[in-house]
Amino acid sequence: MENNIFELQYALDTFYFLICGALVMWMAAGFAMLEAGLVRSKNTTEILLKNVALYAVACTMYMVCGYAIMYGGDIFLSTITGDGVAGAEEPATYAPSADFFFQVVFVATAMSIVSGAVAERMKLWAFLVFAVFMTGFIYPMEGSWTWGGNPVFGMYTLGDLGFSDFAGSGIVHMAGAAAALAGVLMLGARKGKYGANGQINAIPGANLPLATLGTFILWMGWFGFNGGSVLATASVESANAVAIVFMNTNAAAAGGLIAALIVARIMFGKADLTMALNGALAGLVAITAEPSTPTALQATLFGAIGGVLVVLAIVTLDKMKIDDPVGAISVHGVVGFLGLMLVPITNPLTEDGGSSFSGQLIGAATIFIWVFVASLVVWGILKAVIGIRVSEEDEYEGVDLSECGMEAYPEFTKGSS
Repeated sequence: MENNIFELQYALDTFYFLICGALVMWMAAGFAMLEAGLVRSKNTTEILLKNVALYAVACTMYMVCGYAIMYGGDIFLSTITGDGVAGAEEPATYAPSADFFFQVVFVATAMSIVSGAVAERMKLWAFLVFAVFMTGFIYPMEGSWTWGGNPVFGMYTLGDLGFSDFAGSGIVHMAGAAAALAGVLMLGARKGKYGANGQINAIPGANLPLATLGTFILWMGWFGFNGGSVLATASVESANAVAIVFMNTNAAAAGGLIAALIVARIMFGKADLTMALNGALAGLVAITAEPSTPTALQATLFGAIGGVLVVLAIVTLDKMKIDDPVGAISVHGVVGFLGLMLVPITNPLTEDGGSSFSGQLIGAATIFIWVFVASLVVWGILKAVIGIRVSEEDEYEGVDLSECGMEAYPEFTKGSS
């Protein structure tokens, strides 16, 4: 009887893991739609190709060596097809291959953050080469120090210092933003974004319906992102934890959107849709580090703080002449850091675990410095060897034609009959 119950639990947890992984995979579509909506129409095909190609690169590189670096095991996943129970000292409650599938879609999420920030001016192949290093080495290294539990270059172990990141505000989102920031600094701003006298010129996106659809897809996928990170659902305790995570994830997104909408109205005198969309995403990023311990009201307020912060961050980065077409560095980086620092409020350090403010700070610094410096090195080498920026003429014409040889909306462009 006991064995039958265990098998049922194993089957349920594995199935739950896979469904949540599929939801997170769907976030790739969300990023693609959001970014395609927020760039100009002449750069749409290329941003779509970047998003679909980076997903394939992430899946392949994480299979080749990323998972082995992050969690141990063999390259090419050569020993992962077992059942996780037979011959194991501690039987797993889900299939090992389900764990890989759930982890690999997180890698793709981190890489998706980069594509939006460097949009409209980066060479496609330089971006894809960077994706190889990011998903095969840079991300798995910091993942091994955090979720993998390994010491940082043998010096200190983040878990022992009181670092906790439930589903990846820092490990996934801030890491993606750190790589994006390194790329943007190396790349420079889009032509025409900043005037000679310091003025900031708005470059509106071509398709706000697509951007809105992308936000809704991300919002939906986030239930798998945070909910799947409970890692189980086949007991009263874990099922209850999953329900709380879903509830708080949704509450934080709503709080973030409302707060960003109000702040944008106060600052700009208008209800800014793109700020509202980024507010929802900021709320989601803010709750990702710890969605299981706050109350619904706390989750809403945490999301709202993220929503306020993201509007201020987007405006501040523009003043610093850091050109981020979709606001990815603000949403995932600045608010990712906020998410980490909110964890000890509802999950303080005790004998049973939890987090401390000092542990969160050290963890955030470790993740950011490693990913930023490693990314800067890779971007720098790429810039020296193949170049990372398209020519001024190609940028003016749009990277769709120069990089992909096709337009996203051919019948709407001048010269077509």
